[in-house]
Amino acid sequence: MASNDDAPPETETLEGSGINHDLVGGPFAVIESDPGVFTTLIRRLGVTGIEVEEVYDIQPWALDHLKPKGLILCFMWRHDTHRAGDFEDSAAERVWFANQLSEDACASQAILNVLFNCPDVELGDALSRFKADTAKMSSMDKGLAIPNLPLLREAQNSMARPADVRGALNAIAEVTQAATKSASKPAQKKRRTGTGTGTSPAKEPKPKKNGTSAAAAAKGKTKKSKAAVDDEDENETYHFIGYVPAHGKVWELDGLKSGPLEVGELPSSTNPDRSLRSTSTSTATSTSTSSTEGWEDVVRPALRMKMEKYGGGDGESGNIRFNLLALVDDRYEARSDVLEGLKRERAALERRLAGAFPGGWRDKVNPDLLSGVDASFTTPVQGPAPGPTFAKDFGARKMERDMAILNMDPPALLRAWEACVTGAIPAKIAVEEEVQKAMLAKSDDVKRTHDYEPFIREFLTALHEEGLLQHLLPEKTAKKAQGRKEKVKKT
Repeated sequence: MASNDDAPPETETLEGSGINHDLVGGPFAVIESDPGVFTTLIRRLGVTGIEVEEVYDIQPWALDHLKPKGLILCFMWRHDTHRAGDFEDSAAERVWFANQLSEDACASQAILNVLFNCPDVELGDALSRFKADTAKMSSMDKGLAIPNLPLLREAQNSMARPADVRGALNAIAEVTQAATKSASKPAQKKRRTGTGTGTSPAKEPKPKKNGTSAAAAAKGKTKKSKAAVDDEDENETYHFIGYVPAHGKVWELDGLKSGPLEVGELPSSTNPDRSLRSTSTSTATSTSTSSTEGWEDVVRPALRMKMEKYGGGDGESGNIRFNLLALVDDRYEARSDVLEGLKRERAALERRLAGAFPGGWRDKVNPDLLSGVDASFTTPVQGPAPGPTFAKDFGARKMERDMAILNMDPPALLRAWEACVTGAIPAKIAVEEEVQKAMLAKSDDVKRTHDYEPFIREFLTALHEEGLLQHLLPEKTAKKAQGRKEKVKKT
């Protein structure tokens, strides 16, 4: 007779039940809705040139200057409904969208839903292959494919706290145990608990992470006691949805909905589908990578409605239950390119100055700038010499500046050199700010993912063995512990 050891390594067969449970890499663990966490997650997925910034207001002064490629809204989920007709849009067929079929994977899924609809993002080899392989799949099949992407599972779990990883493993163990008990029940008893519709009227299934009951949502507008609020907070469920401009429209991408929901159309000047109604589908698709400028104005009303609905309204304004994350161009790369451009401009200017002033030019510029010139171009990660660049058009911009320098007269060269060094100081500060932010994010990641439980267990054990733990406990607890200790001695 075949044993459980004969089962494939990626599945485990429950003895006597005949049920195979997918255990590839384990479950997804819950991660924090933090911009540093999301940025690190995106980079571990192989995506370059993108970072995540938290947005504290949806007004133009707070959002538009970021030039976001997409937005991710995290909010405390309550029951929500739409008509089936809301999702009937031929343009939605070109939007990459996956349904959420895996618990606790909604953060990674929201990221993929947004990134895969940004044509100018470098996804990396793994995600590019995954996007191509799933392009013709239905949204349901895409949702099934996501949990089977080892890179995604490993990246998300690497960002979770060890306690959350253990909690996810415990949850899947409970589900497996429940499935075993259900499979072992007599068939007659199983038929009695069901109905013709496949739903038990006595006990309606209650979503865990990705949903909540309609009754609970209705109670959210009534006045609650402190105990009720505390109990609700313990079971609060957060959900992620994405907003992205694609194919001439702005879309809401909610994995719990049947498809992408149109928020609105882009302005005509940036809408390829509106301006090219008579062209072929291939032509419209090829132009869909054009500017999405102004999409923030289209998405703003939708965000405002969501925040009013889920953000702690009706007397709960002090309890903010959402946060908004923007996917933007990597700020370090952009700011580093500015400083690298100034480094190369300085080198070109000094070559021209050496030819224009054979007797020396250093005594003709500001001595204060000259004395600290190397320090002005030095950062914690790069010296004053030219370093790596990131922008694709960096070389073209450098060539334009070099041509301008070749046409300068000697006095203009001196002024340009001083302006270059002066401009390097704020550029250096901007780069250092990004380096400091990255170091802080790395420190937070180490603190979050380090497992403190073994140390705490050993520390408390040592205190107990030395007889010091009892003095640290509250008086009532200490007396109970002492009583148990004396009872053990008597027996």
